[in-house]
Amino acid sequence: MLLDTEGPSLTVAAVSRCLTLLELLAGERESVELSELADRLEMPASAVHRLVTTLVSHGWVSQDAASQKYALSLRMSTLAFRNLDARNVPDVVQSVLNRLAAEAQEYCRLAILQGQDLVWVARAQGAVTGLRYDPDMGQEIVLHATANGKAWLATLPEEEALQIVYSRGFGATRKLGPNSARSIDDLRVRLEETRKRGFATSVEEAEAGAAAIAIPFRANPDPDAPVAGTISVAGPVIRINADRWSELARLLNKAALELSQIWPLRTRQRSMTPLIVAAGAVR
Repeated sequence: MLLDTEGPSLTVAAVSRCLTLLELLAGERESVELSELADRLEMPASAVHRLVTTLVSHGWVSQDAASQKYALSLRMSTLAFRNLDARNVPDVVQSVLNRLAAEAQEYCRLAILQGQDLVWVARAQGAVTGLRYDPDMGQEIVLHATANGKAWLATLPEEEALQIVYSRGFGATRKLGPNSARSIDDLRVRLEETRKRGFATSVEEAEAGAAAIAIPFRANPDPDAPVAGTISVAGPVIRINADRWSELARLLNKAALELSQIWPLRTRQRSMTPLIVAAGAVR
């Protein structure tokens, strides 16, 4: 726990800096030196040292004994998996996603809606030959540049969708593809295309050389039910092209219907878990 005797505003600032540090380390494959962390965070090395020392003591960050460099520990991953298990996301969706990947023979992912953000929670690889697209599940879902983002934005009133993107800007924490939208007018056209087609596409928008097609799925089979998340098929741009969009959209719509039918089970499974545990204890 971070304590700050100088007032609540400094406590909030310290928490914010810790979260920024964790996000930075989460994107690194190798351990990082203290001086590099300080440079990238634009903070004094002494302040960063206090942060990492605290995080090391609580098990969130590890320090290599030989190099003295820092890396994110596996505690974050453990916590993330624990949270997904508590939500019963993997058990409910993985079989549907596996079937979609096998039929499409491409990489498929599912994201759930969290406030005004989409978060990756499940994936399945269906490509068996040729190039395999295998992106980082920890990547930010840039709403205006991804098929998943546009699939969700297109379900919102236009003014609300545009305001969400406008408030964030057209940049990203990672490099986007050469075709990503760069203005509100450009995005408006793409969202209108998405509504007319019934599915969203991203062709070298999220990243160069890759393309995707996505649709939203709802929290239950009612057409007016709230959107629960999105599902997508992605791969190299030479395979995910306009010639395949119709067939991939058909597969995605079938999977989305399955998801909407089983999604309410998540709530029922969570509510039944304490009863099952209690019954086991009685025995």
